[in-house]
Amino acid sequence: MAVQQLWAGVDAGKSAHHCVVIDADGKRLLSRRVINDEQQLGELLAAVTTLAGNSDLTWAIDLNHGGAALLIAMLADRDQRLLYIPGRTVHWASGTYRGDGKTDAKDAAIIADQARMRRDLQPLRIGDETATELRILTSRRTDLGCDRTRAINRLRAQLLEYFPALERAFDLRASKAALILLTGYQTPDGIRRIGEDRLAAWLREHGARVSARVAATAVAAASAQHTTVVGERLAAAMVARLAKEVMDLDIEISEIDAMIEARFRRHRHAATILSMPGFGVLLGAEFLAATGGDMTAFASVDRLAGVAGLAPVPRDSGRVSGNLRRPRRYDRRLLRACYLAAQVAIIHDPVSRTYYQRKRTEGKNHTQAVIALARRRLNVLWAMMRTDTPYRPEIRAVAA
Repeated sequence: MAVQQLWAGVDAGKSAHHCVVIDADGKRLLSRRVINDEQQLGELLAAVTTLAGNSDLTWAIDLNHGGAALLIAMLADRDQRLLYIPGRTVHWASGTYRGDGKTDAKDAAIIADQARMRRDLQPLRIGDETATELRILTSRRTDLGCDRTRAINRLRAQLLEYFPALERAFDLRASKAALILLTGYQTPDGIRRIGEDRLAAWLREHGARVSARVAATAVAAASAQHTTVVGERLAAAMVARLAKEVMDLDIEISEIDAMIEARFRRHRHAATILSMPGFGVLLGAEFLAATGGDMTAFASVDRLAGVAGLAPVPRDSGRVSGNLRRPRRYDRRLLRACYLAAQVAIIHDPVSRTYYQRKRTEGKNHTQAVIALARRRLNVLWAMMRTDTPYRPEIRAVAA
């Protein structure tokens, strides 16, 4: 007698989830909304597993972190099979079901039904403890980098309104000494009054490098402007605040980088990844964060390449064939790590540079050639991580 199969679809939310259980015919056996709380989630799991009995039960969910983290952890502790269906996939699939209405119950039923019909869904990659920590830290570092870029842009725009010569004189993205200057002196008159020598001494006291050069540049910019713009005093105060904000962000980014490196280097694949040219600590950490650190979670390297957006998909129609395009659904952070590592390898690794140049001579543009190189390197990294073998360029050269 065949074992009955059941599918439990979960539409996950921040404060509550909705679960729908269906059988092989798509009939709803349970529909329940539960608060995102351990006790209520435990009651839901008990109810579903009791309903399933000896049946083969498969769970499916549309979130892989955030508000769904507690439920995912509880399912993992109970050795439940869990599939991940991206929210975008659920959105597009909903258009094929009857009715235009949208409810959590309907979405949960669609998730369960998609898990019942589809065979291309992958089990959710929970990742080990270190990979999970790296995902949290690299996400935070990305946020801090975006905050720093926004603060720098606001700082330059504000400075440009009343002191364009000084804004033009320094690259505020890379000059810590210029930021230190702006925390104390922001106006042409103020910089002229303190003078070059005293300004250089003040910069040295506050830890600025090349203080003499920065002071000379600032005084030259101040000497080129003697007009006071309306609102200069308040704008200067805002510039000082923004410069301090950027410096504080730099400190926090340095602290996050140290935490990322400490955790990355204790991962079992750290040495293997670092042996691959182009991968440093940050890109290696992003790779582990995106993959969960376990290559066995992917059926093949082709599947991994598909997740990374490095496997082109055909877009053929009628007489048009051989039309390949990048897939629409892929992990952008994983693609970023592989792409940037390939770009670095072109500069520092002769084998990678040779492969890149060969693709360029075949008529590919820069981006296409880098993506082709990233795909080739992913094959090598996949084999290296599965066998714990460090990178050996002489073998790579033969394979290329």
